[in-house]
Amino acid sequence: MKHILVYGDSLAWGIIPGTRKRLSFNKRLSGVVESQLLAQGQAVRVIENCLNGRRTVWDDPFKAGRDGSEGLAQAIEICSPLALVVLILGTNDFQVMHPHNAWMSGQGMEKLITIIRQAPIEPGMPVPDILMVVPPKMLSPTGPVADKFEGAEHKCIGLAEAYKKVAAEQQVYFFDSADITTASRVDGIHLDENQHQLLGQALADVIKCIVKIQE
Repeated sequence: MKHILVYGDSLAWGIIPGTRKRLSFNKRLSGVVESQLLAQGQAVRVIENCLNGRRTVWDDPFKAGRDGSEGLAQAIEICSPLALVVLILGTNDFQVMHPHNAWMSGQGMEKLITIIRQAPIEPGMPVPDILMVVPPKMLSPTGPVADKFEGAEHKCIGLAEAYKKVAAEQQVYFFDSADITTASRVDGIHLDENQHQLLGQALADVIKCIVKIQE
Protein backbone atom coordinates (compact mmCIF):
# COMPACT_ATOMS: atom_id res chain seq x y z
CA MET A 1 0.00 0.00 0.00
CA LYS A 2 1.24 3.46 -0.91
CA HIS A 3 0.66 6.44 1.34
CA ILE A 4 -0.17 9.91 0.02
CA LEU A 5 -0.08 13.01 2.21
CA VAL A 6 -2.36 15.95 1.41
CA TYR A 7 -0.88 19.05 3.02
CA GLY A 8 -3.28 21.95 2.72
CA ASP A 9 -5.56 24.57 4.19
CA SER A 10 -9.33 25.01 4.62
CA LEU A 11 -10.05 24.15 0.99
CA ALA A 12 -8.73 20.61 1.45
CA TRP A 13 -9.93 20.51 5.07
CA GLY A 14 -13.40 20.64 3.60
CA ILE A 15 -14.99 23.68 5.17
CA ILE A 16 -18.52 24.21 3.88
CA PRO A 17 -18.68 27.69 2.30
CA GLY A 18 -20.56 30.24 4.38
CA THR A 19 -20.35 28.09 7.53
CA ARG A 20 -17.85 26.70 10.04
CA LYS A 21 -18.96 23.14 9.30
CA ARG A 22 -16.94 20.43 7.58
CA LEU A 23 -17.75 17.97 4.83
CA SER A 24 -17.41 14.30 5.78
CA PHE A 25 -14.24 12.52 4.62
CA ASN A 26 -15.91 10.74 1.71
CA LYS A 27 -17.23 14.06 0.37
CA ARG A 28 -14.11 16.20 0.71
CA LEU A 29 -11.10 16.27 -1.57
CA SER A 30 -8.86 13.71 0.12
CA GLY A 31 -11.66 11.21 0.55
CA VAL A 32 -12.73 11.54 -3.07
CA VAL A 33 -9.15 10.95 -4.21
CA GLU A 34 -8.81 7.88 -2.00
CA SER A 35 -12.14 6.35 -3.04
CA GLN A 36 -11.45 6.95 -6.73
CA LEU A 37 -8.02 5.31 -6.55
CA LEU A 38 -9.28 2.37 -4.52
CA ALA A 39 -12.08 1.85 -7.06
CA GLN A 40 -9.43 1.74 -9.78
CA GLY A 41 -7.54 -1.00 -7.97
CA GLN A 42 -4.83 1.22 -6.48
CA ALA A 43 -3.75 0.17 -2.98
CA VAL A 44 -3.46 3.62 -1.41
CA ARG A 45 -4.16 5.48 1.79
CA VAL A 46 -4.65 9.26 1.68
CA ILE A 47 -3.53 11.03 4.85
CA GLU A 48 -4.80 14.55 5.59
CA ASN A 49 -2.81 17.30 7.24
CA CYS A 50 -4.99 20.30 6.49
CA LEU A 51 -5.40 23.38 8.67
CA ASN A 52 -7.79 26.29 8.27
CA GLY A 53 -5.86 29.49 7.57
CA ARG A 54 -2.56 27.81 6.75
CA ARG A 55 -0.24 29.91 4.58
CA THR A 56 2.72 28.71 2.56
CA VAL A 57 5.39 30.25 4.80
CA TRP A 58 3.81 33.15 6.71
CA ASP A 59 2.29 33.51 10.17
CA ASP A 60 -1.27 34.60 10.89
CA PRO A 61 -1.10 37.56 13.30
CA PHE A 62 -4.28 36.37 15.02
CA LYS A 63 -3.93 32.55 15.10
CA ALA A 64 -0.86 30.50 15.93
CA GLY A 65 0.60 27.73 13.80
CA ARG A 66 -0.48 28.92 10.35
CA ASP A 67 3.01 29.04 8.80
CA GLY A 68 3.00 25.97 6.55
CA SER A 69 6.77 25.57 6.77
CA GLU A 70 6.61 25.03 10.53
CA GLY A 71 6.15 21.37 11.38
CA LEU A 72 6.19 20.18 7.77
CA ALA A 73 9.42 18.21 8.16
CA GLN A 74 7.99 16.46 11.22
CA ALA A 75 4.76 15.71 9.34
CA ILE A 76 6.81 13.99 6.64
CA GLU A 77 8.73 12.06 9.28
CA ILE A 78 5.52 11.01 11.05
CA CYS A 79 3.77 9.79 7.91
CA SER A 80 6.74 8.13 6.16
CA PRO A 81 7.15 6.12 4.09
CA LEU A 82 5.29 8.33 1.62
CA ALA A 83 4.92 7.87 -2.10
CA LEU A 84 3.64 11.40 -2.71
CA VAL A 85 3.01 14.72 -0.98
CA VAL A 86 0.24 16.87 -2.44
CA LEU A 87 0.67 20.57 -1.62
CA ILE A 88 -2.56 22.59 -1.86
CA LEU A 89 -1.70 25.98 -0.41
CA GLY A 90 -1.61 29.64 -1.34
CA THR A 91 -5.12 30.98 -0.85
CA ASN A 92 -4.43 32.38 2.62
CA ASP A 93 -1.25 34.12 1.47
CA PHE A 94 -3.60 36.73 0.00
CA GLN A 95 -5.58 37.56 3.12
CA VAL A 96 -6.01 41.28 3.67
CA MET A 97 -3.20 41.57 6.26
CA HIS A 98 -0.56 40.35 3.76
CA PRO A 99 0.91 42.54 0.98
CA HIS A 100 1.86 39.47 -1.05
CA ASN A 101 1.84 38.74 -4.76
CA ALA A 102 1.88 35.52 -6.76
CA TRP A 103 5.67 35.43 -7.06
CA MET A 104 6.03 35.50 -3.28
CA SER A 105 3.66 32.55 -2.87
CA GLY A 106 5.66 30.69 -5.49
CA GLN A 107 8.78 31.26 -3.43
CA GLY A 108 6.91 30.00 -0.40
CA MET A 109 6.07 26.78 -2.21
CA GLU A 110 9.69 26.40 -3.24
CA LYS A 111 10.70 26.53 0.43
CA LEU A 112 8.14 23.81 1.25
CA ILE A 113 9.55 21.60 -1.51
CA THR A 114 13.04 21.97 -0.01
CA ILE A 115 11.74 21.10 3.46
CA ILE A 116 10.05 17.93 2.16
CA ARG A 117 13.21 16.82 0.39
CA GLN A 118 15.36 17.43 3.46
CA ALA A 119 12.98 15.96 6.04
CA PRO A 120 14.64 13.62 8.58
CA ILE A 121 13.05 10.37 7.42
CA GLU A 122 14.42 6.99 8.46
CA PRO A 123 17.34 5.54 6.45
CA GLY A 124 16.17 3.63 3.39
CA MET A 125 12.78 5.31 3.22
CA PRO A 126 12.02 7.08 -0.08
CA VAL A 127 11.96 10.84 -0.51
CA PRO A 128 8.38 11.33 -1.72
CA ASP A 129 7.42 12.82 -5.04
CA ILE A 130 5.62 16.16 -4.83
CA LEU A 131 2.49 17.40 -6.59
CA MET A 132 1.91 21.17 -6.47
CA VAL A 133 -1.77 22.05 -6.84
CA VAL A 134 -2.75 25.63 -7.62
CA PRO A 135 -5.88 26.52 -5.62
CA PRO A 136 -9.02 27.28 -7.64
CA LYS A 137 -9.29 30.82 -8.95
CA MET A 138 -10.80 33.02 -6.27
CA LEU A 139 -13.90 35.08 -6.97
CA SER A 140 -14.99 38.24 -5.20
CA PRO A 141 -15.26 37.15 -1.53
CA THR A 142 -18.66 37.34 0.13
CA GLY A 143 -20.24 36.45 3.46
CA PRO A 144 -18.24 35.85 6.66
CA VAL A 145 -14.88 35.73 4.79
CA ALA A 146 -15.40 38.96 2.82
CA ASP A 147 -13.38 41.23 5.12
CA LYS A 148 -10.58 38.71 5.58
CA PHE A 149 -10.11 38.19 1.84
CA GLU A 150 -10.89 41.67 0.54
CA GLY A 151 -8.99 42.17 -2.73
CA ALA A 152 -7.58 38.63 -2.74
CA GLU A 153 -9.01 37.88 -6.19
CA HIS A 154 -6.75 40.61 -7.58
CA LYS A 155 -3.62 39.97 -5.50
CA CYS A 156 -3.52 36.30 -6.55
CA ILE A 157 -3.42 37.03 -10.29
CA GLY A 158 -0.55 35.09 -11.86
CA LEU A 159 -0.44 32.39 -9.19
CA ALA A 160 -0.72 29.50 -11.66
CA GLU A 161 2.14 30.86 -13.75
CA ALA A 162 4.31 31.40 -10.67
CA TYR A 163 3.65 27.88 -9.39
CA LYS A 164 4.22 26.32 -12.81
CA LYS A 165 7.62 28.01 -13.04
CA VAL A 166 8.62 26.73 -9.60
CA ALA A 167 7.38 23.23 -10.45
CA ALA A 168 9.48 23.17 -13.62
CA GLU A 169 12.59 24.46 -11.87
CA GLN A 170 12.22 22.06 -8.95
CA GLN A 171 11.12 19.13 -11.13
CA VAL A 172 7.91 18.38 -9.27
CA TYR A 173 4.46 17.60 -10.62
CA PHE A 174 1.97 20.41 -11.24
CA PHE A 175 -1.80 20.74 -11.50
CA ASP A 176 -3.93 23.85 -11.93
CA SER A 177 -7.34 23.54 -10.26
CA ALA A 178 -8.65 26.28 -12.55
CA ASP A 179 -8.70 23.67 -15.33
CA ILE A 180 -11.53 22.00 -13.40
CA THR A 181 -13.33 24.64 -11.34
CA THR A 182 -13.33 28.11 -9.85
CA ALA A 183 -13.89 28.69 -6.16
CA SER A 184 -17.35 28.45 -4.62
CA ARG A 185 -19.91 31.03 -5.71
CA VAL A 186 -21.23 30.96 -2.14
CA ASP A 187 -18.20 32.69 -0.61
CA GLY A 188 -15.77 33.11 -3.52
CA ILE A 189 -12.93 31.33 -1.69
CA HIS A 190 -13.65 27.71 -0.74
CA LEU A 191 -15.10 24.68 -2.54
CA ASP A 192 -18.66 23.44 -2.70
CA GLU A 193 -19.35 19.72 -2.30
CA ASN A 194 -19.68 19.12 -6.05
CA GLN A 195 -16.40 20.97 -6.63
CA HIS A 196 -14.62 18.69 -4.17
CA GLN A 197 -15.96 15.80 -6.24
CA LEU A 198 -14.79 17.24 -9.57
CA LEU A 199 -11.36 18.23 -8.32
CA GLY A 200 -10.89 14.97 -6.41
CA GLN A 201 -11.67 12.92 -9.50
CA ALA A 202 -9.22 14.94 -11.59
CA LEU A 203 -6.46 14.67 -8.99
CA ALA A 204 -7.02 10.93 -8.66
CA ASP A 205 -6.28 10.54 -12.37
CA VAL A 206 -3.11 12.61 -12.03
CA ILE A 207 -1.95 10.77 -8.92
CA LYS A 208 -2.61 7.38 -10.50
CA CYS A 209 -0.15 8.28 -13.26
CA ILE A 210 2.46 9.43 -10.74
CA VAL A 211 2.12 6.26 -8.69
CA LYS A 212 2.48 4.15 -11.85
CA ILE A 213 5.65 6.04 -12.79
CA GLN A 214 7.12 5.06 -9.45
CA GLU A 215 6.43 1.34 -9.90
